[in-house]
Parts: sequence; C-alpha cells; structure tokens
Amino acid sequence: MSFKIAAGSFSVVAILICTWMFFFNKPKETVLPETIYGFKMVTLKGEEVDFSQYKGKYLLIVNTASKCGYTPQYADLQKMHETYGHLVNVVGFPANNFLWQEPGSNENIAEFCQINYGVTFTMFEKLSVKGRDQHPLYQWLEKKTGKKPSWNFCKYLIDPNGNVIGFFPATVKPLDRQITDLIKL
Repeated sequence: MSFKIAAGSFSVVAILICTWMFFFNKPKETVLPETIYGFKMVTLKGEEVDFSQYKGKYLLIVNTASKCGYTPQYADLQKMHETYGHLVNVVGFPANNFLWQEPGSNENIAEFCQINYGVTFTMFEKLSVKGRDQHPLYQWLEKKTGKKPSWNFCKYLIDPNGNVIGFFPATVKPLDRQITDLIKL
C-alpha cells in the first residue's frame, strides 16, 4: 500500500514539475541589437570579437557539428575563407541541437577542427541555435529571416551593410552558386 502511495505521489510531483517548466521556465526576454554589428561573441580561443569589425564585407554564419554527415563542409568553409577571405568572413558556431552531434567541449571542438580540416576561420564558443536556450544571435537571425536552422551546417549570408540576404539549409554547400552568386565571386 505504501508503495502505491509513494508511486502516486511521485507521479503528481513529476506532473507539477513538468507543468512549472512549461508555463514558468520560459527564456527571459532578450533585448536584441538592431544590427548584426551590435553583437559581441567569444571565440573558441576565449577572445571576444565585436561584430562591428565585420562591416564592409560579407559574413557567412554557419552552425557546425563534428559528428554530422555534413561535417566535411568544414573543408569548403576553409577553402572559402582562404580563397575569398578578402570578400567574405566565414564564422562557425558549434551547436549540439541536432541529435547531440556536437558533444565536445570548446577545447575538443577547436582541436577537432584544426586536426581534421585545418580550420583557420573564426570559430565561436558552442551555443544553442534553437529552443528555449536559443542564443540571442540566432534569435536575431530568425527574426530577420523567419528561418531557424533545421540541421547542422545551415548558413546565413549577411551583406557588407549588415542585411541578411540569404538562408541556406545544410544541403547547400558553402561554395554552391546559390551562395557565391550573391557574394559575386
């Protein structure tokens, strides 16, 4: 009898916790910058980057993961950085939102990118690109485009004036003409 009461009490407590989390554990309202240049982010190396430094060049923002079928796109992102870095800044944001495909620490991610792909473009600290803990940068990108990443390696293209001019799903490779034609490469 006491086991039934304890089990029943546990169920009630679980329901109360879930209800509280659903109704009251909402993310706090975040005041988003008006432009992409209002963001300051921290790299995998721990350095703060003011996005105002990206004014005047295209900016390709990519959510990344090291255990994804699209992970080989790191090679094309690096090639874009090396070949067209005078026109476009490539920046990566590791995220663990899709089937836990980026489980590592920032240090693990930096090591993986360097060893496997020779990544020298800027990689930022791991963040969330969707859900209740969605980072303000991705809230801003979603607000501007109406689109949020549906998988790893989705891309947003920002023009030299800070306007979002394209969203590309993971299936579109970084050097695809859909992207390069907008950059006028």
